[in-house]
Amino acid sequence: MNSSNKVPILMHHSISHINLPKNNIDEKINEISRSKNFFKEEFNIDVNFFSYPYGSYDNETVKIIKKYYKFAVTTRRSRYIKDKFNEHLLPGVPVNKNDSLIKFFLKKKHHMKILNIKMTKKYNYPLLSNAFNSKDINEGVKVLKTKFITMSKITEKFENYFAKKMGSKFAVMTNSGSSANLLALSCLTHPLNKEKLLSQDEVIIPAICWSTTLWPIIQNNLKPIFVDVDLNSFNIDTTKIINKINKRTKAIMLVHVLGTSTNMSKLVKIAKKYKLKIIEDTCESLGAEYNNKKLGTIGNFGTYSFYYSHQITSGEGGMIVCDNLQDYNILKTLRSHGWSRNTSFHNSFKKKYKMLDDKFLFIGPGYNVRPTDIQAAIALNQFKRLNKFIKVRDNNRNKIIKTLQKHKKWDNQFKFVIADKKIKPSWFGLPIQINDKFLKNKKKFLDFLSFKGIETRPIISGNFLNQPASKIYKFNSKKNDFMNANEIEKKGFFIGLHTKPIKLDELEFIAENLLKINLFK
Repeated sequence: MNSSNKVPILMHHSISHINLPKNNIDEKINEISRSKNFFKEEFNIDVNFFSYPYGSYDNETVKIIKKYYKFAVTTRRSRYIKDKFNEHLLPGVPVNKNDSLIKFFLKKKHHMKILNIKMTKKYNYPLLSNAFNSKDINEGVKVLKTKFITMSKITEKFENYFAKKMGSKFAVMTNSGSSANLLALSCLTHPLNKEKLLSQDEVIIPAICWSTTLWPIIQNNLKPIFVDVDLNSFNIDTTKIINKINKRTKAIMLVHVLGTSTNMSKLVKIAKKYKLKIIEDTCESLGAEYNNKKLGTIGNFGTYSFYYSHQITSGEGGMIVCDNLQDYNILKTLRSHGWSRNTSFHNSFKKKYKMLDDKFLFIGPGYNVRPTDIQAAIALNQFKRLNKFIKVRDNNRNKIIKTLQKHKKWDNQFKFVIADKKIKPSWFGLPIQINDKFLKNKKKFLDFLSFKGIETRPIISGNFLNQPASKIYKFNSKKNDFMNANEIEKKGFFIGLHTKPIKLDELEFIAENLLKINLFK
């Protein structure tokens, strides 16, 4: 019985009470699913609890249970279960003969925490709440009612508007920020590029990066050279770049982390001195500025993402900006199959290959990473509200930090990123570092936050050199070269910052639960 509203709780025990781990996967699924479906079909009751027959389970069984049930109960005592906040491995509790269910749950605070949180909690805090308004939706619907659903005039309108507002000459929309990164790197190696990079030319990249910041370097047969990051900003450490430069170094692939940046003045000086291209992965930092110039427009290419939790969103979507006409045309042919259509190259190839249909002249490598006009229409409407979103996210960030620091339980549990004075941030999330004395059980603490409904993420993907995929390649991975990246991976995480003003009760909910890290020392 739910202690808050006295609603009876039904709990399945499988169809025939078999010992699940002793059976194959098909038999497990049959036993688990049929008991669920029976009540649904016969009584229209959705049962969310399961009790393991004989209290017996294995990893495969638990995995199947998660697909069908919100909770599962074992017969094991809490002291023997490592992950006590796993709602599919609830520890067993002895029941006295005359106990009511309410009394039963009250006797065990741990179960009350888990069940009450899951069944009666008023709040949760995902990376982003719904950022779409009615006009966003209407703009998308308008496109759906036309015959121009794929990339067409609305995409071009958004590109022109985006370029103008960002202070760039050209903008090319893609289906994602990852695709934008791919096109930027592919442009550098394209056969029509007069300054084409050669096989195994080196590209400097921060150790804390996203996978699709890195993989385009590999995919274009270039060599990534990792550089450690700054411990305070999480961005690439400009003081450590020069030591990684040699005659094969041709470019720097930046990542502007969670709405801030590195010392761009210093980085641009390095790039000019050594004649290096700069690609700015600005997927997490749309709208941020350095010395009054938009991030993404300082280097040769800037890439952006319109993923659901980012500063603006069209669900998926991305953009590349540049100032070079040649690069702009190459980006457009790369985006659409490698054809020349809608590029300044088109007429010359049309004259030369008169025997071919000029709508389909393929002049080099390419992909199909085009957006739809639906995405463009939604993103354009969102982009017009970007400054408002930035302001709201910034205010939300400041309120969360102040609420934490003024809380009676505050004991300097966390350290927060403070943007440099030259940077006008555009916060994607609230990056947090756990101070040493509270670090011991970070994983359990983050599992607890997830359990309470507070969504967290690592700082991008942590030190990417620690990722299993990186072991495939022989990267420059000397352990002592990446101490800061390792420390940030060890201590760091972030929570979302929403595009709607945060409420007082939400602030209290976040602060109360974040500060329970004291329990995990």
